Amino acid sequence: MAYRWKNTLTENDVTPEGVYMNRRQLMAGVAGLGLVGMTGAAQAQGDVLEPSAWDDITGYNNFYEFGTGKEDPARNAHMLTTEPWSVQIDGMVDRPGAYAFEDIMAQMSIEERIYRFRCVEAWSMVIPWNGFELRDLLEMAGVQSGGKYVAFETLLRPEEMPGVSSPVLDWPYVEGLRMDEAVHPLTIMATGIYGKDIPNQNGAPLRLVVPWKYGFKSIKSIVRITVMDEQPLTSWNKSNPREYGFYSNVNPNVDHRRWSQATERVVGGGLFSKRQPTLMFNGYEDEVAGLYEGMDLVKFN
Repeated sequence: MAYRWKNTLTENDVTPEGVYMNRRQLMAGVAGLGLVGMTGAAQAQGDVLEPSAWDDITGYNNFYEFGTGKEDPARNAHMLTTEPWSVQIDGMVDRPGAYAFEDIMAQMSIEERIYRFRCVEAWSMVIPWNGFELRDLLEMAGVQSGGKYVAFETLLRPEEMPGVSSPVLDWPYVEGLRMDEAVHPLTIMATGIYGKDIPNQNGAPLRLVVPWKYGFKSIKSIVRITVMDEQPLTSWNKSNPREYGFYSNVNPNVDHRRWSQATERVVGGGLFSKRQPTLMFNGYEDEVAGLYEGMDLVKFN
């Protein structure tokens, strides 16, 4: 069983948005886990994380259900209805059912997590999420002993999601994690950014965040979670398995078929900012490398 992440924050520790927006350095009680590690254009493990600007986080997105352009989600996601919302939890669990979003939130402890975000397209941000550990949700449903994987499914509502008219992917969007990845304390279900409700284009009202994996693993607007004993299908792996592996851990030593993953462009860094080196497991190597001990990280990419 992975260690338990302990939140030492109180309401008095919450940083006002104005402070965030002024890009003041934030520590927020994560130093003890080595979760700090990047400051704007210059990053290295042990430095301080500096969150990206709200406009960058919410205005530059991949959410193909609303279009393939980076600005399409922010332009089109207002059509998405997020109330009421429920999540079907089924498969190998003791208490399957459709859980209302409000009922889930009533049982979860919301925390602030400042994580690096690294896209497979080689751009990055730092995002101050609000959310709860996925492990708590799985415990609420009661994972049975044979459960080895967790599958996720995004909402499919064509009348509100103009992008699904395009055959770019086989809808609905699906993702999956191995059970030890799912219950790792770094893995959260995000419900907010900068202390506000998470915007539709970022995956409202509930999305996965796995900070050591490429961003497309962090599936948005989740409507179904299934515990199973076999590795689930995932959208990008189904679409192009040569370019997108099931694990998709951030690895600067394994290039994408069409571009290098050794460096990244920080969104909001300006036209003349230099690309910065990408960190193994996106800077969370100390926390998660043990999950993959003995595995060939080129083969299982």
